[in-house]
Amino acid sequence: MDKQQAPKGKIPTWPSISRSTASRPAGGDEQKHKGKFGTAINCMDGRVQLPVIDWLKKNYSLDYVDMITEPGPDKLLTQGTTEQKDSIKARVLISVKAHGSDTILIAGHYDCAGNPVAEQEHRRQIVESINVVRSWNLPVKRIVGAWINSDWTLEVI
Repeated sequence: MDKQQAPKGKIPTWPSISRSTASRPAGGDEQKHKGKFGTAINCMDGRVQLPVIDWLKKNYSLDYVDMITEPGPDKLLTQGTTEQKDSIKARVLISVKAHGSDTILIAGHYDCAGNPVAEQEHRRQIVESINVVRSWNLPVKRIVGAWINSDWTLEVI
């Protein structure tokens, strides 16, 4: 039979998950997921994925990093539409609530096609993005900003 079977029961999609509906897993986050999660709001550019993941894992003893990618996320968080910001926030909430992430990193990078501005403008946007994410009042320990330079190494802002 060529037809796919429909899933049994209603499966929520990311826009329908909110702080009130996405609860932390029972029995402890690390126990259920067998590891510690962090969250990166990062550019979709493949050159910056590993530097961000490696840095977060090393500096915060993380096992996994949930990647929320957009072209030029520092610009979207500071100048994007309400819908764009809400989309990022909804995905961050999934990471925080479902995976127990307590660390959020917001990255901008050298040679960004999605936000082709000077480094200083990226740095300003990253600082402003930190404030935007702080305004969401998430139950996290830290919100960090980072610049990935032309050598593809991460610098904390």
